[in-house]
Amino acid sequence: MTETTSGPARSSRAKGGGKAAAAAGKGGGLRIERVHTTPGVHPYDEVVWERRDVVMTNWRDGSINFEQRGVEFPDFWTVNAVNIVTSKYFRGAVDTPQRETGLKQLIDRVVQSYRAAGEKHGYFASPADAEIFDHELTYALLHQIFSFNSPVWFNVGTAQPQQVSACFILSVDDSMESILDWYKEEGMIFKGGSGAGLNLSRIRSSKELLSSGGNASGPVSFMRGADASAGTIKSGGATRRAAKMVVLDVDHPDIEAFIETKVKEEEKIRALRDAGFDMDLGGDDITSVQYQNANNSVRVNDEFMKAVESGSKFGLRARMTGEVIEEVEAKELFRKMAEAAWACADPGIQYDDTINRWHTCPESGRINASNPCSEYMHLDNSSCNLASLNLMKFLDDDGQGHQRFDAERFAKVVELVITAMDISICFADFPTQKIGETTRAFRQLGIGYANLGALLMATGHAYDSDGGRALAGAITSLMTSTSYRRSAELAAIVGPYDGYARNADAHKRVMKQHADANAVAPRTDDLDTPVWAAATEAWQDVVRLGEKNGFRNAQASVIAPTGTIGLAMSCDTTGLEPDLALVKFKKLVGGGSMQIVNNTVPQALKRLGYQPEQVEAIVAHIADHGHVIDAPGLKAEHYEVFDCAMGERSISPMGHVRMMAAIQPWVSGALSKTVNMPASAVVEDVEEIYFEAWKMGVKALAIYRENSKVGQPLSAKKKEEKPAEAVAPAVVEKVVEYRPVRKRLPKGRPGITTSFTVGGAEGYMTANSYPDDGLGEVFLKMSKQGSTLAGMMDAFSIAVSVGMQYGVPLETYVSKFTNMRFEPAGLTDDPDVRMAQSIVDYIFRRLALDFLPFETRSALGIHSAPERQRHLDTGSYEQSVEEVEMDVEGLAQSAPRQPEAPKPPLAVAPAPPAAVPAPKQAHTSAELIEIQLGINADAPLCFSCGTKMQRAGSCYICEGCGSTSGCS
Repeated sequence: MTETTSGPARSSRAKGGGKAAAAAGKGGGLRIERVHTTPGVHPYDEVVWERRDVVMTNWRDGSINFEQRGVEFPDFWTVNAVNIVTSKYFRGAVDTPQRETGLKQLIDRVVQSYRAAGEKHGYFASPADAEIFDHELTYALLHQIFSFNSPVWFNVGTAQPQQVSACFILSVDDSMESILDWYKEEGMIFKGGSGAGLNLSRIRSSKELLSSGGNASGPVSFMRGADASAGTIKSGGATRRAAKMVVLDVDHPDIEAFIETKVKEEEKIRALRDAGFDMDLGGDDITSVQYQNANNSVRVNDEFMKAVESGSKFGLRARMTGEVIEEVEAKELFRKMAEAAWACADPGIQYDDTINRWHTCPESGRINASNPCSEYMHLDNSSCNLASLNLMKFLDDDGQGHQRFDAERFAKVVELVITAMDISICFADFPTQKIGETTRAFRQLGIGYANLGALLMATGHAYDSDGGRALAGAITSLMTSTSYRRSAELAAIVGPYDGYARNADAHKRVMKQHADANAVAPRTDDLDTPVWAAATEAWQDVVRLGEKNGFRNAQASVIAPTGTIGLAMSCDTTGLEPDLALVKFKKLVGGGSMQIVNNTVPQALKRLGYQPEQVEAIVAHIADHGHVIDAPGLKAEHYEVFDCAMGERSISPMGHVRMMAAIQPWVSGALSKTVNMPASAVVEDVEEIYFEAWKMGVKALAIYRENSKVGQPLSAKKKEEKPAEAVAPAVVEKVVEYRPVRKRLPKGRPGITTSFTVGGAEGYMTANSYPDDGLGEVFLKMSKQGSTLAGMMDAFSIAVSVGMQYGVPLETYVSKFTNMRFEPAGLTDDPDVRMAQSIVDYIFRRLALDFLPFETRSALGIHSAPERQRHLDTGSYEQSVEEVEMDVEGLAQSAPRQPEAPKPPLAVAPAPPAAVPAPKQAHTSAELIEIQLGINADAPLCFSCGTKMQRAGSCYICEGCGSTSGCS
């Protein structure tokens, strides 16, 4: 991204640190200093604006699911970011005067609301400070330095309720009235597109008696009703799964039934699938299975974990009296948790004592639950609004391998964002009265970040390394300390949160815990040491100012999945996740996309000391192979820098846990993250992760073992060639001469003339055949006569025609020339080939459709629109065999095709009725990696656009349209 404000000028304006910027003015409000902006110049006037057309289609049937033309965005915004922001965040009905038409309107709608509320409630020392706040916030949003969570963009500045929170925690008591209230409150939150979590441990177990003398139903029974409600609301029109978290304490008498709920349902899914039912995620028959709309977590305490460690018994307690009604072997119960998670990824685990040791408000109640993605943990009936910073925006790189993380500017932006987030609570609406009262009384905030994985790679740090963990910890510590410092400064101006007086001692104790952890954290290199120093100074200020002023906010930070907003900020990685893969898709203006090596890779290589020629060779190797193994000139000790979440070199499960432990001491809440495990992992590996995470001080985590759930599989490996007897013979004329003989066409020959448009370039193709069938020549004419392109197309068509007359099969040309990418490329006017990567790519796809038999085209992954629709309608194996190879007109960009002889067509064989066809087209980076590496993914398909989603923390995100299955 390019910025019109120069680096040196911006740096000089950022000097002064957090203290100067936060100083209270004479009027009692904040004095706001400029960081990125220039006096007298609006941020909008410093960038180049351009008009874009946003057209988003469903890859399954080609239908347009969103279209808005002529939207205005800065020229440096990526196509994907423009598409997502336009389709998700612009308000007003499309094609009406009320519809927003550009980024300026969107940012102004939000920023002006924040500024007005800040002025109204006395946050600023003067109108001039309010204007600087306005400009700085605008600049940071405009340049994708940070983003508020999605509800802010949806609701702020509109006529509808201005809900700003994405995360909610509910509560339920042991009464039917409370249980029914739970159903209602949860349903209202789902209806608004958000998610909620709660702890069911107050509900008496099925082993206890009701006041009437009968047996209680138990919480697992009531979970069925809540799950059905969530599924109904989703199917009633929502575009994503209802997001919910259900927690049960480990000492609840029904804990074993809770642990086994999803395991049993997974077995049911497999049985139904084998019987021929559609049990894919989002399939027609999956709704018959229970407990599929929630993430489940067991809340364990230190007593239980120590019992596991010592091999002793553990007591399960009655909910009404607290007495032990049953004793179990702690190790056996722990084993059952691990077995269930190994089998179906649920339940996750939450460490109750660890969570509550870092609780700032214990006098107001315990922390019992979390939001669906596990990052927000605070009081029952509360909410948290989120915002995340793009860490790559703070990496100063001179292009020669000299880098630094701009801690000073980072702290200034954190202060700005925290101020804005606190202002939002002044005008925010909430889904229930109880949530509104609690949130206004405790003012929980959730600042976080995205792009950590990209930052670590760009700075030459392996994700699973001491240096990588030190830099991540330093940034996290600086972020949270700066947030609490600003919170203390705000308390002096607009007062501490209402619950502070009662919890002052506990809050200050937790601040001291953060500061002490910061003091003993290891420093490793020239990148993290200055950041640690800035964090140390900030924590000293926190302790000093907190003692004097108190704090405005009971909570400051969480690390959220940053699904939609991460894409809107053009981040390579979400939340604290490592990079998914080294090769990804990049969408292009005008349609289409291209496969690229991540921009962070060259930066990392320069940081590691490689010369430009070496960098170029290594990047070329990655483009061809998707990994760094055996890259020319790359030292083996540097391989780990490029380890990703997926791929030939993937990060070990404990590497994920170690990173969580490295940043948890400086996060107010928790971390949304799933620990990825290979399919070969065993139950003992799960036990080790759950146990070591407790030892390391992690608050919560979940594991996901590849292929552990039944879902829409995606086979990444190309089908192996059939035995010779199973292969249909290719229709190729045999030539017995040692040298090829040219077979010329007769004077009169049948032909087809096709007009076409590829990426705006118009042309005509005439394809002539032999009388006994078989293509013999091709003539290509471009609309601009005399141009270089037209001349090259003439020469190219003559060369191809001569080759075919000498006996080169058409399928050989098709296999070689499809997937070639160069401009012009993009959308076409051909319904069978909606997108082409070049004119040559289009030509040979069209020739294949016109002249090759179905079986041959099927082996090459080329199909007509009716054939694709027929496959979608019937779902039969005979139709899905045509998708064995990757279809590039639906495939944004396939893996590089190796120069090998064309594969013979595959024979069509009937498959067992239980087989469910899987798409062999890649539409996201996740699908590309799966196709390359042979990983069967069971992530759901996006309800909006049909693209397979990928994990983002504990949730899923669609790279195509930005839809998420949880917080964003």
